[in-house]
Amino acid sequence: MTNLLGKRSLVQEAAALRAGTDDPVDAVHRTCDRIDAVDPEVRAFVPEEGRRARLLEAARRAAAGVRHAGRPALHGVPVGIKDIVRVDGLLTRAGSALPPEVLGGPQATVVDRLCAAGALIAGKTVTAEFAVTAPGPTRNPHHLAHTPGGSSSGSAAAVAAGMVPLAIGTQTVGSMIRPAAYCGVVGFKPGYGRIPVDGVIPNAASFDTLGCYATDVAGVALAASVLVDGWRPEAAAGPGPRPVLGVPAGPYLERADEAALRAFEEQQELLRSAGYTVHEVPVMDDFEQIVEQLFTMNRYEVARAHRDWFARFGDRYRRQTTAAIEEGRPIGDAAYEAARVRRRAFRARLAADRAAAGVDLWIAPSATGPAPADLTTTGTSIMCLPWSNAGLPSISLPAGRAANGLPLGLQLIGGSGTDEELIHGAAGIEQVLNGAARHEDALNSDAGNGPVQAG
Repeated sequence: MTNLLGKRSLVQEAAALRAGTDDPVDAVHRTCDRIDAVDPEVRAFVPEEGRRARLLEAARRAAAGVRHAGRPALHGVPVGIKDIVRVDGLLTRAGSALPPEVLGGPQATVVDRLCAAGALIAGKTVTAEFAVTAPGPTRNPHHLAHTPGGSSSGSAAAVAAGMVPLAIGTQTVGSMIRPAAYCGVVGFKPGYGRIPVDGVIPNAASFDTLGCYATDVAGVALAASVLVDGWRPEAAAGPGPRPVLGVPAGPYLERADEAALRAFEEQQELLRSAGYTVHEVPVMDDFEQIVEQLFTMNRYEVARAHRDWFARFGDRYRRQTTAAIEEGRPIGDAAYEAARVRRRAFRARLAADRAAAGVDLWIAPSATGPAPADLTTTGTSIMCLPWSNAGLPSISLPAGRAANGLPLGLQLIGGSGTDEELIHGAAGIEQVLNGAARHEDALNSDAGNGPVQAG
């Protein structure tokens, strides 16, 4: 059986392509060969006739265009794009059965930025329908019977399976961070508004945020330097003191399952042993009300975003998306505005709690546990919910495995406007986690136990 897991370093691949020791045409063949080999099982990409020919033409144009100029940051790098993001020349279907012509429009700014940086668009990656909760066909490369998460399932799985070194996703509540954890890759969700979302089909406009996947923190840092407005490379690179870490104790954290909490305790001890200060901070004692406030806003916005399409094509929507729209339609303007006021108060309170405790980064499980063995669900976004509600930047790092061998993730959350400092802090924590992972792999190898086999 073909190995469905792969590791392509964005930084290494981009450096080789810029230096000319690798060639965009070779990168295209490598990408298409890998897609041909593993995507019939993983199903991360939206099928495309003529993908290789399209990409080869783009690679030749890219090579010709830089003969007399410097190569840009992502010269020749193949990138997967979530299929709610419009790309010139490729249909946008948003995981739906709606006619693609009604979903069309100008190319997204995020794609413009990728192309200006020299990237090649490898294709559209699978999304849950309209980035809500109805899952697409993508399967987890670590074990095909398990969900890859949602709604950015295809993007996370494409990176995990080594098809592309970089992929673009979106997060409304948990759609970047959870798939990163389930698929064992790094997922970065910038702070709200730091990557323009024009050209992206909306889910809930007050929360929708573009992000990216790579195999390591250095990869998402490189991508962020191209994609994020006002990126401050000096802050992302450091140097600086180790961040003080805060554990958000209380009813929020209690939503994680036993396996995730046990692993999270081990991760805290590992970080303390490496010299990090870790504080337990009681927060969000009204977590149920925070959840209700977010979903009041979310469902109201989903219903309004789909008002015209749903009126014309309601019979083509899947059950889960229809339910979300129907939940939002009765929510009135007054209830929505009241929820917005409550969100502002929540954000202010969370920032005050962080400052009072002297915390630089919150840490928490990325998901409630490992990927469920269920392809009819994308899992729950609850561990991401408060941070998305607050519009804060977050990143998920691979952080060991559950007893069943599937990946777990550690979520790091920065303060408002501190995306660069979050990336810098994540790089140091990644080193600690990678050292522990190498030790665990060595023990498993000695014991004759390998990773979960896909299949």
